[in-house]
Amino acid sequence: MINTQDLREKEVINIRDGRSMGFVYDLEVNWDKGTVEGIVVPLPRRGFAIGSREEERVIPWRDVRKVGEDVILVETAGNAFE
Repeated sequence: MINTQDLREKEVINIRDGRSMGFVYDLEVNWDKGTVEGIVVPLPRRGFAIGSREEERVIPWRDVRKVGEDVILVETAGNAFE
């Protein structure tokens, strides 16, 4: 069993290109179905903007290939900067 705090400490790696996509920021949950629909990672900030909200990317749970001790391996199109 894994809890949400444990997930937030894991780095997300895209196995298509080996790049880090960042660390898990949040989960997208479907409460009606009781399922995790995806993991949320913040996109890298572009420049300096006061009061700007951090953008995020949702990686569908179907793209998660392995949840390891230190990392989560995903296979998804695109990279951390999209």
